[in-house]
Amino acid sequence: MLPTAAGEKSIVIWRAALSALCAGLIGIGLARFAYSPLIPALIAERWFSPAQAAYLGAANLAGYLVGALIAGRMSRAASAVTVLRAMMLLATASFFACAYPLPFTWFFAWRFAAGIAGGVLMVLAALAVLPHVPAGLRGRAGGAIFTGVGLGVAASGTLVPLLMRFGLSETWISFGLISLALTIVAWTGWPRDPSAHPATGQVAATAFKPRANRTFLALCAEYALNAVGLVPHMVFLVDFVARGLGRGLDTGGFYWTIFGIGAVAGPLLAGAIADRVGFRRTLQASFLVQAAAVAAPAISDGPIALVISSAVVGLFVPGVVPLVLGRMHELVHEARARQKAWSWCTTAFAVGQAAAAYGFSYLFAQTGGAYALLFALGAAALLIAFVLDLAQGAEPPPHREEKARS
Repeated sequence: MLPTAAGEKSIVIWRAALSALCAGLIGIGLARFAYSPLIPALIAERWFSPAQAAYLGAANLAGYLVGALIAGRMSRAASAVTVLRAMMLLATASFFACAYPLPFTWFFAWRFAAGIAGGVLMVLAALAVLPHVPAGLRGRAGGAIFTGVGLGVAASGTLVPLLMRFGLSETWISFGLISLALTIVAWTGWPRDPSAHPATGQVAATAFKPRANRTFLALCAEYALNAVGLVPHMVFLVDFVARGLGRGLDTGGFYWTIFGIGAVAGPLLAGAIADRVGFRRTLQASFLVQAAAVAAPAISDGPIALVISSAVVGLFVPGVVPLVLGRMHELVHEARARQKAWSWCTTAFAVGQAAAAYGFSYLFAQTGGAYALLFALGAAALLIAFVLDLAQGAEPPPHREEKARS
């Protein structure tokens, strides 16, 4: 029986979603998060000092900020598909480039480049696919795309302890081969006309005036503070367990796998809750839940506390994305303006993330490894985000006309 036109279109849509999932898995799930469980090994093998290893983690987050800022310009200079493919190859190359104990500046440059690739992929991959997806499928397609981040985290937590039995260089090379395979899988799956989505160009820029929307600016600040709160787990969790608590890389990898399992479930779970109780309420609750989970390692190093903390924070690493995106849709009613608004949100998150990564790395070096201080500061940032959202007061119900059109 021949497939119907609708069936063929559905296959194309999900094939494109798979490509975007692979992009997120490579650019964020592996190029960023596979580094965290490698930190203890880099230190143990004397490739880098603890402070240098932390700064290399921060280099990736700084690159992510640059990638988020230049993604729009790159997609206007070349087709989105060309940019996406190039960034997947750049992230893949970074693994092979880091496979040998070369100078710190070499590693810094490649970790920074991997961050740029991740930032560009995070901004462009979903935008290249979702406008081609029927409205009734966008929630599931978006959830599938952002799930790639969690899959990368879970995979890295499982694979690093296993691959390290062969050696540190072999581990880097293995991740390079995995990324290369995923790039090949994604290569031909992108939509033929990804430029069909509303551009982040002049029309959107003139339609959207963020400084006139105080609540939207507060949302950007909250997203940046949320990023600050996530950094202690994203950068230091495995090293805290493996070296800080003296429990070894295998145990650190176990908690990183728990972190990844939470990340896999995060986007779909957060979105489902928001559909029931509203994006603002869910976002406010998420700040409090995250604050408690981030603070937990500073209070207790027991297995139960660490499992819950790892799972909850992992859940919100990608899970906060659909919450902020949904909240932004409630505050910005014009479709073209939303493209520019999302660029502001993404940049705010990247700024908070990079600033916290460098600030916490500096504190880590100056205090000789005061992990509890880092977790406490992350929790404080999330509490400030909660207070900031409360300070915006009550507001009118969501824009019904726009809701009807969506």
